[in-house]
Amino acid sequence: MRYLDFSNGDRMPALGLGTWMAAPGEVASAIKEAVKIGYRHIDCASIYGNEAEIGEAFAEIFAEGQVTRDDLWITSKLWSNRHGKDDVVPAIEASIEALRCEYLDLYLVHWPVAIRADAEPPTQPTDLVSLEELPLADTWAGMEGALERGLARHIGVSNYSPKKLSDHLSMAHKPEVNQVELHPYLAQPKLLKFAQENQIQLTAYSPLGSSGRPEGMKAANERALLEDPTVSAIAGRLSITPAQVLLAWALQRGTSAIPKSVNPERLAQNFAAASIELDDATMAEIATLDAHRRYVTGDFWAKPGSPYTVAALWDE
Repeated sequence: MRYLDFSNGDRMPALGLGTWMAAPGEVASAIKEAVKIGYRHIDCASIYGNEAEIGEAFAEIFAEGQVTRDDLWITSKLWSNRHGKDDVVPAIEASIEALRCEYLDLYLVHWPVAIRADAEPPTQPTDLVSLEELPLADTWAGMEGALERGLARHIGVSNYSPKKLSDHLSMAHKPEVNQVELHPYLAQPKLLKFAQENQIQLTAYSPLGSSGRPEGMKAANERALLEDPTVSAIAGRLSITPAQVLLAWALQRGTSAIPKSVNPERLAQNFAAASIELDDATMAEIATLDAHRRYVTGDFWAKPGSPYTVAALWDE
């Protein structure tokens, strides 16, 4: 297993298990199977609506003695209706209670977007709060409070551009991780370079192209990353799966990746990707696929009348 190292000596397993869209009734068994296979990094979020079931799985795993709490790296995320400085600590405490894990290894600001506390889910543009009204710096001050209380060992962000990251570099505790969409169609080399220069780790969500995301988030006739001819050809040449090609690519770039699956066979195949090495020629071949193609565009935040636009979200 590859690891991402932190300044305090902590090490995050580079390959983790994502839990977005892991359905109730399936996610607990997937967590237990993943831990048996060898996964030690589990990525969660309050908005996924499955933290309580994941917590039940953790309780069973710990009781059986398969692993201890300190053997796992557990991440969760602050949802957008808890961006007020004083709302962060209660939010992380709720996730810790649901996950039955005493503390989080990593807590992330899920989106650089604020929702009114009493408006989840947002149903109209006025339910969204502009960053002028509720600055990200206020939210980050709450995150720092959670860190200082020992509720999280590390804090970071998700879906942040280099510009938004830059605004946080002078804070008492800068973000240690930025979780973003990363895959060969969206390689984000500038973001990767910025993160490396500023000692910020990157975690790749949707590393396999997010084919299981809601239909409303899909474009007509979109390209399926797992069916890409170049990826398929590499997989055939190396006698591995297309998913393993994509995950090996992500880990070899020095990022972590959190593919989601509840299928035992695919869980094992994905985990095995951590041991696959791609040569320089293959990495260069994959690099030609970059088209700056987002599967998660963020356009759901940018409905008419919203204070947010897609361009401002990504600062592009």
